[in-house]
Amino acid sequence: MVQAEHLAAIATHVGRSEVLPADLRRNVVTHGIHLLALKEKRFQIGSAVLETTGECRPCSRMEEILGVGGYNAVRGLGGITARIVKSGTVSVGDELVVLPREKDGVAQGSG
Repeated sequence: MVQAEHLAAIATHVGRSEVLPADLRRNVVTHGIHLLALKEKRFQIGSAVLETTGECRPCSRMEEILGVGGYNAVRGLGGITARIVKSGTVSVGDELVVLPREKDGVAQGSG
């Protein structure tokens, strides 16, 4: 997963008009949510439930794909990885909703 805002920032850093999600091998693009804030959280998009598994750090291929400076341009902006907890349908425009934490199988509220 990657933030649309970060794709634009990466493009600016490498002097391109745009960077596509496929350039970074990402298959979900969000807008208006800070993905790193989802660390150790479960969330729902459409009817699918996911859990953050880590931060996507750049690899050496970024230099090949984005050109000189590609690796550094992606540092801190590469998005996150997530595992599917419950499969479901995800459609363009679906809202990302952070789910309450569970303790012993029971949802825990924040209040």
